[in-house]
Amino acid sequence: MYLLEELCEWAAALAFDDIPDRVVDLAKSQILSQISAIRAGLSHTNGDRIISALGEPFQTDRNMSATALASLGSWLHFDDTAYAGHLGSSTVAVALACTKDLNLDGRSLLTAIVAANECAARITAAATLGPLRGQLAAHTSIAGAIAARFHAENAPARLWVDAFGLALSMAPWMVPHGLMGSDARLLTCAGPVRMGLDACDYARSGLRGAPDVLEHANGFLARFASVSLPAEVTTGLGHRWHTDTLSFKVYPAGPGTDAAVEAAIQVHHAAGALREEDVAEIVVAVSQYTVLIEKAAATYIGASPRPMNALVSTTPYPVACALMNGKLSARDYEQDKMDDPGRIGLSSKVRIEHNAEMTASLFGSCAPFGEALRQAGDRAIPWLKGLGRADMSDLLGASRRPMSSYENATKVTPARVTVTTRTGRTLARQVDIPSGSCGSPSRVQHHDLMAKKFLGTGGSADFVDFVRTIETHSADDITRMISAAVRNP
Repeated sequence: MYLLEELCEWAAALAFDDIPDRVVDLAKSQILSQISAIRAGLSHTNGDRIISALGEPFQTDRNMSATALASLGSWLHFDDTAYAGHLGSSTVAVALACTKDLNLDGRSLLTAIVAANECAARITAAATLGPLRGQLAAHTSIAGAIAARFHAENAPARLWVDAFGLALSMAPWMVPHGLMGSDARLLTCAGPVRMGLDACDYARSGLRGAPDVLEHANGFLARFASVSLPAEVTTGLGHRWHTDTLSFKVYPAGPGTDAAVEAAIQVHHAAGALREEDVAEIVVAVSQYTVLIEKAAATYIGASPRPMNALVSTTPYPVACALMNGKLSARDYEQDKMDDPGRIGLSSKVRIEHNAEMTASLFGSCAPFGEALRQAGDRAIPWLKGLGRADMSDLLGASRRPMSSYENATKVTPARVTVTTRTGRTLARQVDIPSGSCGSPSRVQHHDLMAKKFLGTGGSADFVDFVRTIETHSADDITRMISAAVRNP
């Protein structure tokens, strides 16, 4: 069997009772997390623009509903991540959009989400040692959309293979300049999700896709992976669950920045609200992963008005907000806040500094790509050297065996915030694994953490209680409660 055939046969046949309880519980929290991100997106000025372009979250056209939900829940970097990729913006969004038309009960909804998580994460992991990662990897959302819809529709595996074969033959190559410097960022997930859903329609109409599109010498992995890991697509199906690697965002901040924001909040609690005139210098030590993202975003920060699309991916501005206010929310990315002279001034005091030990810790964890490095072995060295520093491969450390299970996976994205005040006082706090990320002690209470996230967006406690037992609820209950949770009546 080709890789897609094996993956799709397994995913199409996946039943609720096949999924371990811990994985089901993670999918429940993923629903809360992603609806929180959607609500945050709706609450922002950009939410009105997205609705104007794509329509309401729930509308007659199910594909457009999914596209709107995907866009609203992704642009703030408030969505979940995993090994590998940003999953919920497609897997949860599409499953939610299917609830009414397809009469999904709680068990069906959860199973569709987990099946989609596994397909999207595995395909992304196979290509994660390449030029496109995170939200730049449009193929994650394509795969999540196809799998969520076709599992919800109980489609046969042959249609899955055709849809994947068609869509992955035309997977887009994201352009960072446009995403940082324009409103294209608002559509990062919308376009790929719609592409995946269109591919489902194409497959149902009888169009055939290449079943070997992943591993063929001129196929997807040859184009999208610098170091191809085809075995990641099918290894451990049914016992090595990529859903175990979910990391839930607590703050709307870019990759690696959430640890810096959390550390800055701890400094705020120790020192009180800090202003530009109080501070001599702010040093944020991070891994090379965060340094690279910061460099990509920083070139756009000097524009006026300040570009939200870049600020949401950079480190100084979110850290400044956290130091000033002890929190970070969607409201901080409204234009009046981003152009506030006090925030601009405090942001200018932030200096980003690479820390080699933090990079080594990042490489040693499972997510975002440590497991891929272990799978690749020495083949990963040229890719590592391309991360912007000649010594990257030296930080890899002793060779470790790939993980047979992801139940104890970690995502280490460290940051240390050191503030020196004008009076000479120094305050420093370090966070290695942000709250909600796999490996964090807080992750054990992921449902309570995501309940707090949902309530923080104005959601109701009734829905939090509903999600705790969502597998026991009927299709009518699901449709009614999901619609109300996304946009309060």
